[in-house]
Amino acid sequence: MTGSEYKTVDKSTMTKLTVACLPSEIPDLNSVDSTKDNIIAAWLQNWIKNDLSTGKISTGNLLPQKADIAKYLGVSIGTVQNAIRYIEDNGYVESKQRIGTMVKDLNSSDAQVRKQTSKRDRVIASIKKLIIDNNYKVDESLPSSREFSKMLGSTANTTRLALEHLSALGVVESKNSRGNKSNWILRQKPQIDSETEEVSGDISSDTLVDQVERDLKNYITKNFKVNDKMPTHFELADVLHVSIKTVHDGMKRLIEQKILKARRGRYGTVITRMPDSEASPEDMMFAPASDAVFYNYERVEKHLKMLIKSNYKVGQKLPSMDELSKELDVSSNTIRKALQNLEKDHIVEFSRGRYGGTFITRIPEEKESAKYSWVSVNHEHIKAYKTPSV
Repeated sequence: MTGSEYKTVDKSTMTKLTVACLPSEIPDLNSVDSTKDNIIAAWLQNWIKNDLSTGKISTGNLLPQKADIAKYLGVSIGTVQNAIRYIEDNGYVESKQRIGTMVKDLNSSDAQVRKQTSKRDRVIASIKKLIIDNNYKVDESLPSSREFSKMLGSTANTTRLALEHLSALGVVESKNSRGNKSNWILRQKPQIDSETEEVSGDISSDTLVDQVERDLKNYITKNFKVNDKMPTHFELADVLHVSIKTVHDGMKRLIEQKILKARRGRYGTVITRMPDSEASPEDMMFAPASDAVFYNYERVEKHLKMLIKSNYKVGQKLPSMDELSKELDVSSNTIRKALQNLEKDHIVEFSRGRYGGTFITRIPEEKESAKYSWVSVNHEHIKAYKTPSV
């Protein structure tokens, strides 16, 4: 499913609930029959169901911050996070990156926002597959949470959450045993489908970034051509309905594949080849990835050293920062930082006033590699700005 098929959510138009909206009666968290996160999940579900029916809250309202709920109940943020995962599984809420957790229409099972396949989801799928592969029988004891964790390479907490979810579905049942003893019983054979097969496996993989990588390629193919500039990360996050961080990770993959090239300053990220074409030397419009660091002031600094060594004498004046910015196709801030470094090396000095500017005080001795000259400089134009020696 592509990002365009999901609902666009505008946080500014949404009502954010506070802890004052939560029930005044705090649940008993000392029960020996259930974990704190399960108790809080039931408490939140009852609150959402009751207040939706009375109109105190509405579908689409944002839950209070997890930290605020945790402080209100006197538990950890992780415990609240687990509880919210449970009620999301049960269809009471839906989470959205950069937005928060929204109250969901209890009569609708459709997902409205793009979701990441979490580590817990992967563990759920992997446990299902493990049960099938090992031919466990109904009513047979299963490994403990700790043993499942070792077999799957997942954390104990993530594995417990996965088993709790399978318990809510009626696939397994807890025996309430503790320690290393088997504390789960298989109650019904899990169903394995193509989605489960796809999700099971590497617990640590980031499937949302995989999706965004594919969507970025499709988006580029449909809307752009080589040398076009990509929209900003913020704009892409809105188009694909994911966080800016996820867009950044997806763009990074395309940069590694030489589909995109990041340029510093206001020039952004440009398309160097189409996703369905093979990479070639001609696609390498800019410096290799190993030289990417030199798109900042350090690279400009090296380039200016080459210009000074080849075209200037001590006492001559460099063009203004604005002129250098235009000639070198970088921001004026980048030029300023590069010149400040040259001043520290006593290569240039700044003079204020009507006849001020940036003057050469020493010709750099080092021989810079030509690979740092990434622009075609009009030397005749630059010479026009030189002044006689002082």
